[in-house]
Parts: sequence; C-alpha cells; structure tokens
Amino acid sequence: MSVLYDCHIHSDFSKDAKDSLEDMVVSAMAKGMKKICFTEHQDFYYPYLPGEEGMFELNTDSYLYELLTMREKYDRLIGIGFGVELGLQLDCVKENYAFSNSQMFDYIIGSLHIVDKADPYYPDYFKDKSEEEAYGRYFELMYENIKKFSNFDVLGHLDYIVRYGENKDANYKYEIYKDNIDKILSHLVENGKGLEINTAGLRKGTKSVHPTIEIIKKYKELGGEIITVGSDAHCIKDIGADFDAAYEALKECGFNYCCTFNKRDVNFEKID
Repeated sequence: MSVLYDCHIHSDFSKDAKDSLEDMVVSAMAKGMKKICFTEHQDFYYPYLPGEEGMFELNTDSYLYELLTMREKYDRLIGIGFGVELGLQLDCVKENYAFSNSQMFDYIIGSLHIVDKADPYYPDYFKDKSEEEAYGRYFELMYENIKKFSNFDVLGHLDYIVRYGENKDANYKYEIYKDNIDKILSHLVENGKGLEINTAGLRKGTKSVHPTIEIIKKYKELGGEIITVGSDAHCIKDIGADFDAAYEALKECGFNYCCTFNKRDVNFEKID
C-alpha cells in the first residue's frame, strides 16, 4: 500500500534541484502517481553565501508557462499542481503576502528554513549552542512566523531542523519542545491550516518522517484534519520516496486519506 499523491516536488526551477519539470512529470507517471504538485522555492532575504545569490528566487512566469505546457501535454494522465514553497521569515511578511497573492497558486507550503538569519543546513548555525537551544529556537520562531503570516495552506516539514543537527534525531523528543510545538499545532487547527508529512528526513539519516508520529497524533487530537504527503524531491529518483513510511504514519495516526489542493481548495483523497 502507498500514497499516490506527492505534494512537495522541486524541478530545476528551484536552483537546488537538478531535473527538468517534464522529467519530473514523466518519472512521477512511471511511478504510478495520480497527482503531483510542484512547490518551487521562494525565500526572500535568504542569507546567501558568496556565489549563491538568487538561488531561492523564483521566476514565476517561466515556471507557470512550463507547467501549463506540461498540463496540456499530459492531460488526463496525471494531475499537475502549481505550487510554491514559501520561506517564512519575520522580516519578509509583507513580501510573502504580495508574492502569495500574485498568482493563482493551487497550493502554498509555508516552511521555515532560516533561523536568526542562518540556515541550519550549514553547521555554523549550531556553533556555540546546545542541541536543545538550537532546536528550541527553531520551534519558537516557527510559532512567531505563523502568527504573522497566514496565507499558506500547509506547514512544511515541521521539525526540519533535526535533519541537520550533529546527532539528527537521536536525542530529539517531542516532549522536550512540547510547549512551542503544541502552540504551533493549535494555531494551525484554529486557523484551518494543514500539516505536511515530509519523507525527506528518512533519506538524510533521521529515523522518522517529518514530523514525528507523536506530533501528527497531537495535530489530529487537537482537531486537525488537513494532512498532505510530500517527498521533498529535488530529483527524479526521489519522487514518492519512502511513501510506505508516510502511509504507515497516516494509518497509525488515524487518517484514512491524504489531501491535495486545487486553486487553494482542499481535496480529501481516500487511501486504501
């Protein structure tokens, strides 16, 4: 059993990805996907290293043109969503609102990639911090960001931070960060926002999907109903990767469906 809806995919319109939009579509069809959604990066005020400037700035017009071309070419074979992964930062709330309203997106993921002007992808973020301080600050800022910016559909990879810590999730427990995580989840539920099950951590050495089973269960316990599944694929081989783990997580947490989006409206897709 698996999930046939991948709602977090990057083509080479995201500069950290390498395969063309068409190659991603063809690969998804070969893997039996019923629907995919491209969620190309847009991160305003990203703290670029020298030579990386503009990496997370999206040429939305070119992206949309290519996506519409693929929809026409592969009509009736696979659903292709027009999405974006929007980087959350407190100093670009105005820019994020303007961007998110600039196109008729199908789906917007809100993701926190930057913590105090540093990307935890790089080890420098963790210098002079304990693991608990580094992870805790991430959850604290995530809550502050989703209070300030609301024009997203689903919160992406809630515990992304653990991918990059020295010990990854070896010592990570929901209970340590419960206060802020519960505030995040309550805010999502109260405002009709969804939660993403993201499988990329499993390819990067974590033991669990993002977020952990405990967090997904807590979201449902609080009344959360909107749940998407995304591979966070940046190349063709990762489309649908580890979706068996996502399927098991959905079932264990009491979900008999996952969600997709069309013009920002949610669809509940039954899974067997």
